[in-house]
Amino acid sequence: MNSIVSPNITLRTPERGDGAALHNLVAECPPLDENSLYCNLLQATHFADTCIAAEQAGHLVGFISAYLVPGRPETLFVWQVAVGPRARGQGLATRMLDGLLGRPRCRGVTHLETTVTASNEASWALFEGFARKHGAPLLRSTLFDRDADFDGAHDSEILARIGPLAAVAA
Repeated sequence: MNSIVSPNITLRTPERGDGAALHNLVAECPPLDENSLYCNLLQATHFADTCIAAEQAGHLVGFISAYLVPGRPETLFVWQVAVGPRARGQGLATRMLDGLLGRPRCRGVTHLETTVTASNEASWALFEGFARKHGAPLLRSTLFDRDADFDGAHDSEILARIGPLAAVAA
């Protein structure tokens, strides 16, 4: 188990038992899209090497689900960043991103990508701050369009591409 201890919060590799807790955590973090419990179980098992869990007093308080983009192993795609109410305001999301990029599986990562809706100010602040911290540009483009891709049922998802990143210490 890969772990880092930081003010009463342990960052670690997800485990099978985190699936249900992740499902509940995402429900506490609007406007995140809720996935099926089965999807969350896969994130905590099949994608454990590119996801990170934050635990405090035996409770899951943060989680980043991510994966290496097929055909582009230098790019880590961050699917979701969830920080529960009890852990907000402590810089946990940035610590989780840095912890994840410091993992052996992410050693070759030079770029981070994610999608964010235009109205999600908290996520934009996180990724803009992360780019500044790492001295990397952040480029924006529409990845999935509200009308063309979501049939009007979901806001457009804006791709944020950050990089190249300087090496992140484990």
